[in-house]
Amino acid sequence: MPSSSSSVIFSSLRRRGPPSLESYLAPIHLTEIDLVQSLAAISSDLISTFASHLFEFQRRNSRALIRKIEVLAVLFEYIKDSGTILSTTVTLCFKELYLLMYRSKILLDYVSQSSKLWMILQNSSISGHFCDLNQEISTLLDVLPLKEVIFLRDVREQLELLKRQSRRAKLFVDRSDDSIRVKLFRFLDEFEVGEVPNLEELRAVFVNKLGIGDAKACRYEIEFLEEQIYSHDGDGDGDPTACVLNGVVALTRYARFLLFGFEEEEEGEGEGEEKGCENRKNVRKGLSVQEIGDTLVTIPKDFCCPISLDIMQDPVIVSTGQTYDRVSISRWMGEGHCSCPKTGQILAHTRLVPNRALHNLISQWCNAHKIPLDPVESTDITSEFVAMASSSKAAIEANKATAEVLVQQLSNGTQGAKTVAARELRLLAKTGKENRACIAEAGAIPLLRDLLSSQNPLAQENSVTAILNLSIYDKNKSRIMEEAGCLGSVVEVLRFGITTEARENAAATLFSLSAVHEYKKRISAEDGAVEALAKLLSEGSSRGKKDAVTALFNLSTHSDSCKRMIEAGAVVALLAALGSEGVAEEAAGALALLVRQPIGAEHVAKEEMAVTRLINMMRRGTPKGKENAVAALLELCRGGGALATQRVLRVPALASLLQTLLFTGTKRARRKAASLARVCQRCEAAVTPMEALGVAYGFPGNSTATFVSDVSVAPVSISVPVL
Repeated sequence: MPSSSSSVIFSSLRRRGPPSLESYLAPIHLTEIDLVQSLAAISSDLISTFASHLFEFQRRNSRALIRKIEVLAVLFEYIKDSGTILSTTVTLCFKELYLLMYRSKILLDYVSQSSKLWMILQNSSISGHFCDLNQEISTLLDVLPLKEVIFLRDVREQLELLKRQSRRAKLFVDRSDDSIRVKLFRFLDEFEVGEVPNLEELRAVFVNKLGIGDAKACRYEIEFLEEQIYSHDGDGDGDPTACVLNGVVALTRYARFLLFGFEEEEEGEGEGEEKGCENRKNVRKGLSVQEIGDTLVTIPKDFCCPISLDIMQDPVIVSTGQTYDRVSISRWMGEGHCSCPKTGQILAHTRLVPNRALHNLISQWCNAHKIPLDPVESTDITSEFVAMASSSKAAIEANKATAEVLVQQLSNGTQGAKTVAARELRLLAKTGKENRACIAEAGAIPLLRDLLSSQNPLAQENSVTAILNLSIYDKNKSRIMEEAGCLGSVVEVLRFGITTEARENAAATLFSLSAVHEYKKRISAEDGAVEALAKLLSEGSSRGKKDAVTALFNLSTHSDSCKRMIEAGAVVALLAALGSEGVAEEAAGALALLVRQPIGAEHVAKEEMAVTRLINMMRRGTPKGKENAVAALLELCRGGGALATQRVLRVPALASLLQTLLFTGTKRARRKAASLARVCQRCEAAVTPMEALGVAYGFPGNSTATFVSDVSVAPVSISVPVL
């Protein structure tokens, strides 16, 4: 019996599950009686849960596994009822069976809970997991000393029959399920060459064969696959598995609208984003392919391809000396990558040298463990490689076709269809500049602008969020700003949006658009924009305050924005935000920029609490927050006149705070602290010279010119969210 089996399971579950799972899967400390009772209970639970379950896929493999568990359950029940004393060997075998029962539950749960498309795409891999379990059952039955246990005749006969069946069992891959997978790849091939799949063929596969009968089912399939993409590090760049999934998601999204239209989900949309979040939580209940692989596969690590994590059928060596399965590395290079996936080194050439020594070792190991290693026909390899390699381009083309359908509905559809279309454009624009570009090129922006004034809260929320997601692509920023009335409509949502999320996303949109310097003045000048941001910063939720303060920070970097921000009350809101967790750092940065303008410094100097709050940030803020706070005080002293400087000097803690920053602050904070010390020293109205305060600013190399000239504000490192 493989000694690594238990450790693999335990390590996998420790990564995935709560601590209670470890105690559940730890038979080491169980007594013989408890062990047998637990085995009887587990097998009984498996049978009651899955014996009558209608498996849509992996039906034959699942039924075969359940039948084996039913026979083993008879064994466990008999020993439990008879009170048979177990020998040491039997006890060890039963402990392995304990683990095997739970692994069977993991696999059956996985098959019953996974989406239909995922089961089709993973058909061969999951079939291999069933084969692994069968091999382990066969091994355990071979070493189980049945002669040491007194059985009734019929129990012994059932066990002997199970042993013979397990020995003869081989890997079974349902060819009808595999044919569906091939058909999906053909659809992707059609998109890749610029063709659109036939509607009736789509219906035959999605509705008739897969049983995806409505828009809700399509949505579940898409969300499940997107969760798997997330588990493969998101956008699929450099990951062949995620690349294929992206293609299938795009295909499914396109088929959803062609087959089921736009009205079906209108009722579901009324439940808002909470439903979407709950769906995503439900999707996460399913195990990822990596988790199930960690749990069930005990293949030596060196035999597995670093890309696919599956056993290598045809190991080959690349120019960096790393070994991969031929199909996986060919697919990788076919997508345009010129680096080694494992080391990141640039490939000197694309020749693949067969690793015959490793291939022989893998073959010997598979033969010893009765694991089939049948070579795949070259035509199948080529077909699958072409489908996978082209799926990235196929996904782009499928998403373009989907965008055109959605934009058409935004233009001519009913109100319900427009709401659904806006939501789908929002989701489609979440990832990839290609998606954001094709949506804008299809003419979505003016139609989304018109929907911003809708009295339907979901239509408004989805349209403003779609515009936000589109604005992340730089070329779309100019399209949005140049679209007549679009900026004004976004600001109207910020001011009077029906839902909190709509107002917050409108603020985030302004932040995104203000990344272009010439747009900052236009946004500041838009009627009510700065006032609404200041109000959101003062009264919004934590996320709303974050959206508002980042937008105000961007606007502050334009020299013409200062007067407008003072008039709109933004400066007061920024000062108040210095005491708010999560936004204080950005608020201090914005103030440091605003007080560089004489009018800004004069205004802030009049605020009684300005100096106190900036000093508090120097004391308790983050390193970047302290840096921004001392920069703001420095500019306040320079531009606010003697009165402002004296107010700063009167703070009792100033000397110690400056000294602390000079020794422990960031490099830029140290320079600003030294500059502030020298400005205060030169102030004619200072009551006490800085030397008397004990501020140590005279370090070697800390010349006045060096410190006074560097008063820049650290940039805010915040990315625009996609929602």
